Amino acid sequence: MKHIVLTGGGTAGHVTPNIAMIPRLKELGYTISYIGSYEGIEKKLIEELGIPYYGIASGKLRRYFDVKNFTDPFKVMKGFAEAKKLMKQLKPDVVFSKGGFVTVPVVIAASRRKIPAFIHESDMTPGLANKISIPFATKVCCNFPETVSELPANKAVLTGTPIRQELLEGSPERARAFTGFTSDKPVIMIIGGSLGAAAVNDAVRAVLPELLKNFQVVHLCGKGKLDESLKDTKGYVQYEYIKKELADLFALADIVISRAGANAICELSALKKPNLLIPLSARASRGDQILNARSFERMGYSMVLEEEEITNEKLLATINSLYENRSAFTDAMSKSKLTDSIEEIVQLFEQTINR
Repeated sequence: MKHIVLTGGGTAGHVTPNIAMIPRLKELGYTISYIGSYEGIEKKLIEELGIPYYGIASGKLRRYFDVKNFTDPFKVMKGFAEAKKLMKQLKPDVVFSKGGFVTVPVVIAASRRKIPAFIHESDMTPGLANKISIPFATKVCCNFPETVSELPANKAVLTGTPIRQELLEGSPERARAFTGFTSDKPVIMIIGGSLGAAAVNDAVRAVLPELLKNFQVVHLCGKGKLDESLKDTKGYVQYEYIKKELADLFALADIVISRAGANAICELSALKKPNLLIPLSARASRGDQILNARSFERMGYSMVLEEEEITNEKLLATINSLYENRSAFTDAMSKSKLTDSIEEIVQLFEQTINR
């Protein structure tokens, strides 16, 4: 039996591509183990799938001053010792890392034991954890053509991001039954990410009366971000979080408004959904969402509005333009050469193991 260790954590974005890989890995007869942090979001998501889960200490490496900078290096050292022990115990044939600081000791420990380690970088420019891990990796899979030039030439492989296949199997009819929507108006879906996005929520709600004249609106607004005053608004439904019905809601949506996290936009591309991206501001991040969004804009997949430039009038005009020109965006996404990221990545494992 081939044995693979998956690793990734800290945010849902560092876990869902790993989850997307699991059905295909099982089909090919892999034994699967997962290494994450002691109590990160990844622990619950992976244990729900019945995959053996191993927690290690995880410290964050920061570019800015923080008191934890004095204690976290000890967590990193502990995590490395635990990862080394797990590599010896589990003896995997291959390691696949989706990123997050918990993965750094796992990739280094794999390299020390001559176990092939593959990294996946979703964003256009590698994050700090992946930057540290790249010298120890066999190959680095990436999402954007622009990323290839940022990576060592002998390691970069343009694969795209693994997408949960169940997202491709949604039903508009089931979504109408779930939302109570009619078939006489198009549907906009708003996604603020797993934690919600206050700026996106506020911008959409500010123009909601105008939007509802021509559209029905599904709003995934994040935990604790429901607006009770809008509860019975006709043509508008809001949910903190959706899991089981997500594929159906995607199938129903004519256009989507979303943050520009790499996994989110790759799902939109795979589903061929015309979209407006509102990336997380550079003031609140390293600017990776802005780079992601602009790349998709250049390829003709998306329209982009940055937070700082949003006004009610501009938002409404952009949404209307997106809907009127939706077929052009769908056509551009249909021409994408990245068709099956899961298979591309799995073949890298197979070629390495079977050498």
